[in-house]
Amino acid sequence: MTGKPAAERRIGLLNGFAAYGMWGLVPLFWPLLKPAGAVEILAHRMVWSLVVVAVALAVIRRWAWIGELVRQPRKLALITVAAAVITVNWGLYIWSVNSGHVVEASLGYFINPLVTIAMGVLLLKERLRPVQWAAVGVGALAVVVLTVGYGRPPWISLVLAFSFATYGLVKKKVNLGGVESLAAETAIQFLPALGYLVWLGTQGESTFGAEGAGHALLLAATGVVTALPLVCFGAAAIRVPLSTLGLLQYLAPVFQFLLGILYFKEAMPPERWAGFALVWLALILLTWDALRTARRAARALSGHRAGAGETSAPPGAGGAVPAAAPNGEAEAQALETKR
Repeated sequence: MTGKPAAERRIGLLNGFAAYGMWGLVPLFWPLLKPAGAVEILAHRMVWSLVVVAVALAVIRRWAWIGELVRQPRKLALITVAAAVITVNWGLYIWSVNSGHVVEASLGYFINPLVTIAMGVLLLKERLRPVQWAAVGVGALAVVVLTVGYGRPPWISLVLAFSFATYGLVKKKVNLGGVESLAAETAIQFLPALGYLVWLGTQGESTFGAEGAGHALLLAATGVVTALPLVCFGAAAIRVPLSTLGLLQYLAPVFQFLLGILYFKEAMPPERWAGFALVWLALILLTWDALRTARRAARALSGHRAGAGETSAPPGAGGAVPAAAPNGEAEAQALETKR
């Protein structure tokens, strides 16, 4: 009985590392698609992602949600907003990597949790704990320092962070599973993307058939590159605690940052190091506060269950009742906003 949960947690951790590892290493993939431009790569990503998720849905025979979604205009509108916002995010990220801005792109995903918290306060009227306020304040100071360092606001980072935070907020309201949500979003993106690719071909500017079979296969692989990490993430989300996935999410921007410095040889003058250091300090504060809050909640739940066991368990039943395992489905739904 105890071996199976431990094995499940190991599988979840492996899938979590795989998902965030793939997201972290994806900057190595986009340059392989040159000479295709960012918009052409983006259009292929939309088209081939729909193909991949359609095959996945056919394998698992999960189609009932489509009829339910079509009958809910509000959800359809939210899915359309999500598709538009993630289009901006995907397109800018691809352009950033292929234009030598990997480090600045990684910053966007470092500050995304801070932006998400700020949006929760501004849009959802959420109340922050003092440490969260401190983290947001340090993050804002980091943006000021980086603005001085870059000689301009770090607009790539800010657009990536705000677009992804908006995407997460909308997906939370839609409340669809990861594969289903990606299918719905790419279905909305499909016709405009396909239309653009057809137009590009008529202009003689498409690289899909002009750069050889290898290049065409790489463009088609954008669908797998998009869907595979999401599948691994879904497998992790139902097997490991929310707090663990919250820590794993930092793997992706760490890998991206290291690739920008060590592989792509991007410059990091002292003022940029100072700005990144402030961002990392803010994330340390945020993570410490989240872990402390989770531990308090776990102790309270354990005490409540122990008290219930003492009053209701029959003599000889063992007294305290162990705390229940985390609810995997609830955590998976909460984490659908991650990607």
